[in-house]
Amino acid sequence: MLAPGRLYSHIQLASKLTSGCDYSLFKDGIEPMWEDNRNKRGGRWLITLAKQQRHTELDRFWLETLLCLIGETFGPYSEDVCGAVINIRAKGDKIAVWTREAENRDGVTHIGRVYKERLGLSHKVVIGYQAHADTATKSGSLTKNKFVV
Repeated sequence: MLAPGRLYSHIQLASKLTSGCDYSLFKDGIEPMWEDNRNKRGGRWLITLAKQQRHTELDRFWLETLLCLIGETFGPYSEDVCGAVINIRAKGDKIAVWTREAENRDGVTHIGRVYKERLGLSHKVVIGYQAHADTATKSGSLTKNKFVV
């Protein structure tokens, strides 16, 4: 198996992907879908980027996201992280860190705070956490955030 760093250097940068493409990195045995048993009670911290950020911040944010997962950056709550997804879309790109239990307020907010800090986001920037159950029943833009940091 390739080391994650070696693999990353041999795949196309996210900013070079065409609209409609996704990358995902999940723990062994977890599928990048809401229906997977280890995801269905969980949710995601969602970072939405404006179109112009594709060329300025997208690749750095995705690399930092991968490093957070690989390095188990979330301390005692690293086990709660299932994986991460990046979606390249014409209207704007999205990066999400998926967790397994949306009702674990302490774990979810800890992960969100650490993630926001690692991305270097200003304290003025608010990111939201959405439960998969809520996202599955509503269109993406109407989903209410369960938590924010």
